[in-house]
Amino acid sequence: MHPLAWWAWALGVAVAVTRTADPWVSGLLVAATVTVVLARRQATPWGRAFTGYLGLAALVVVVRVAFHVLVGIKPPGPVLLDLPRVELPAWAVGVHLLGPVTLTGLLPALWEGLRLAALVLCFGAANALANPRRALRSLPSALHPLSSAVVVAVSVTPQLVRSAQEVRRAQRLRGDEPRGVRGLPALVVPVLTDALDRSLALAASMDSRGYARAVPGTSDARVGALLLGALVAAVLGTYGLLDGTTPTWLGAPVLAVGLAAAVAGGVLAGRRVRRTRYRPDRWGAAE
Repeated sequence: MHPLAWWAWALGVAVAVTRTADPWVSGLLVAATVTVVLARRQATPWGRAFTGYLGLAALVVVVRVAFHVLVGIKPPGPVLLDLPRVELPAWAVGVHLLGPVTLTGLLPALWEGLRLAALVLCFGAANALANPRRALRSLPSALHPLSSAVVVAVSVTPQLVRSAQEVRRAQRLRGDEPRGVRGLPALVVPVLTDALDRSLALAASMDSRGYARAVPGTSDARVGALLLGALVAAVLGTYGLLDGTTPTWLGAPVLAVGLAAAVAGGVLAGRRVRRTRYRPDRWGAAE
C-alpha cells in the first residue's frame, strides 16, 4: 500500500470521529482502526509502536476523567461518588475542587476523553502502517524541508519503543532490572538519549546526502504568498469542516481554495529542487 494512502485513510477516520456525536459510531470507528492496524502492520519499529499509542489513548481517557473529578463542573444528577467539596474563590463560578461526582457530568467527560483517544489512535494507525521513509520519498519536492522535520519527529515514537525494549533487555542481561519509581530514571534517561540520537542520526544522514537543498539563485516571492494563503485557507476550511455549526461556505469551498493555492505554490517551489526518484511508489486500485 502507498504510505500516503494510509495517511489519507487515517485523516478520513479522524474527521468522521470529530463530526459524529454518537459514542457507538465512534467506538465502531476505533474498533475498525485497531483491527486494520493489527491485520496490516509489519514487524517494523513503527509497526510495533502502535501498542504505545494504545497506552497513550487509555491515558488520555483516564486523565480527562480524573480532571473532571478533581476540578470539573459538577452538574446535578444521580450521584456516583460522594466526595468532600472544597470551595474555590468567587471568580471560579460553578467550579469546585472535588465534590460529588454525578452521572450527568461524568458521561460527557468520558465521551470527550474517548474522542481525544480516538484521534490519538488515528494518528498512531497512520504512523504504524505507513513507512515514514517511503512517505518522505513520495512527497512533492516543495515539501522536502517540512517533510524532513516531520519524518524525524514521527520516527521518535517508534524509536522510543525500540529503545525501551533494548534498554530493558540490557538491564536483564546485567542482572540489574530496577523496579518501581526509583528505577524509573535508570530506564527513562537512556531511552530518551538513544531515541534522540537515532533521530539526529537520521537527520544527519539526510542532510549529508543533500536532501531538500534548493538550487542557489532560484528564489520566488510568489511561493511564500501562495503558501501563506494556503495555510490560512486550510486552517479556516478545516475548522469549518470539523464544526457542523459553521456556514457551509467556510468548510469545503475554502479548503478547496487553499488546496489550489498550495498546489500552485508547490509547483513553483518544486522548481528549486532537483532530484531523481528511484522506483517511485504507484497509486493503484488498492489505494
